[in-house]
Amino acid sequence: MRSFIFGTDWGADCDDCVAMRVACRAMKKGEINILGIGINCVKEHAYASLKAFLKLEGVDIPVGIDTRSHETDGWTWTENYQPRLAKLCPELSNKDAESAVRVYRRAIAEASGKVEIMEIGFLQVLGDLLRSEGDDISPKTGMELVREKVERIWLMAGRWDIDGGREFNIAWTPLTREASSYIFDNCPVPMVFLGWEIGDTVITGGNLDHEDYLWKAMNDHGYGEGRSSWDPMLVLLACIGDPENAGYTTVRGKASLEVDTGKNHFTPDPQGPHAYVVKNHPDSYYADMINSLIK
Repeated sequence: MRSFIFGTDWGADCDDCVAMRVACRAMKKGEINILGIGINCVKEHAYASLKAFLKLEGVDIPVGIDTRSHETDGWTWTENYQPRLAKLCPELSNKDAESAVRVYRRAIAEASGKVEIMEIGFLQVLGDLLRSEGDDISPKTGMELVREKVERIWLMAGRWDIDGGREFNIAWTPLTREASSYIFDNCPVPMVFLGWEIGDTVITGGNLDHEDYLWKAMNDHGYGEGRSSWDPMLVLLACIGDPENAGYTTVRGKASLEVDTGKNHFTPDPQGPHAYVVKNHPDSYYADMINSLIK
């Protein structure tokens, strides 16, 4: 069974909730094992709401958080679906959570085999992982741990249909721009990108029963009729593990990011360490797959 670490900007949008259900369902079916989750967008009820969601899904996964704020550049975070979920775990608060980097380091160090990472949010935790020093968990640096035990990283990140695209997860704040640029230039393992252009027009979640807590979360966020599927498409791609089998063609090369502007670029190279995916089918093909998995 393939093992994963899962990063999410839980609360920034409700497609994270859809993605989390896709991942939890795959875990319950025995298709994957999720060793740990890192929240890289932290609001007041982040930890309690995600632990409640996982409890409702019937899985128990360690959760860590990155407490640095992303309330910059005119963006004001609202909690939307988190307070409703957090009421199910009123005893929990963010102070009960371990740091996301420690959760990642422990998951990698203690894994019996190779690990993969799927990331649907901001990248500063991955950057901090790579730059982490040895500690009580492992004497190895983060770079050493990743090089030795991480097989690949799956990222919902970037916009690859145009040169110089800007995408929220890697371009919005100075913190995530710096981390993204560092990762693109220094990560020692292959990375597969699913860009903004892939999920924007694939709408999922509108088929859910209105008593379903996932639908309630989406409706609390303002998308009861369905939401763009950036994050669930990345998670489904990672769970399948083969872009061709998931319905994509890949373009291989080297990704880079302008730290000042957040613009991403891609240099094609058949031997490059990075790849982004291109859809082979109509939007309905991917929407039907996700809707069937979350219902």
